Amino acid sequence: MLVSDQVFRTLLEALLAGRYAPGEKLPTQRALAADLDVTMSSVREALKRLEQMGLLDVRQGDAMRVRDWRAHGGLDVVAHLVLRSGAVDPGVLGDVLEARELMLRELARLAAQRRDDAEAVRLVELAATFAATDDPAAAQAIDFAFFAAVAEAARNIVFVLILNAIRDAYFAHADRVPVTAEPRALAPRYTRLAAAIARRDADEAAATAFALAAQQTAWVREALAR
Repeated sequence: MLVSDQVFRTLLEALLAGRYAPGEKLPTQRALAADLDVTMSSVREALKRLEQMGLLDVRQGDAMRVRDWRAHGGLDVVAHLVLRSGAVDPGVLGDVLEARELMLRELARLAAQRRDDAEAVRLVELAATFAATDDPAAAQAIDFAFFAAVAEAARNIVFVLILNAIRDAYFAHADRVPVTAEPRALAPRYTRLAAAIARRDADEAAATAFALAAQQTAWVREALAR
């Protein structure tokens, strides 16, 4: 890991943990570099990333001030909240999984209403590919590809960008969030969902997607409870 990445993670954890209050001034770059025993350039790069995330207010000639991450943070904050100090935060992960269930339900509904023939065929093919694997890691990659295809068929660019934003975190922490732990048990749900979208049954598609996501949520909760 680059030194600037380590500095970024350290400062981000401090901001999310509330060690610096909203509106509070951060120490100078020189002071941070001395405290963390790193170079000024590493601190500068880390602070720039935090500013781009909306967590710092940096003005020429003024000190860096902390912004309230609840008011100004975006999707890129979520992955860091889920894994705080290397451990999964069950509360935040629960919120993520709940939002995922609702998002996939409405994505499936829109896809059934808006898909074209090629997209319907693609979803059926992906469902068949999922059914042919029993490897959880491979299944998770197919799961993401399947719902990315559903998002494209839904014709909603916001949903597409949300999936793009969470892709890296989704795969980086796949071992801690085993949404495809039992591929064979899930396979019929993908098949039913693809078929519902293909025949433009929006209600059935929404219900099937929600049930699929709810099953995945249950498995994740069970894994965390062990």
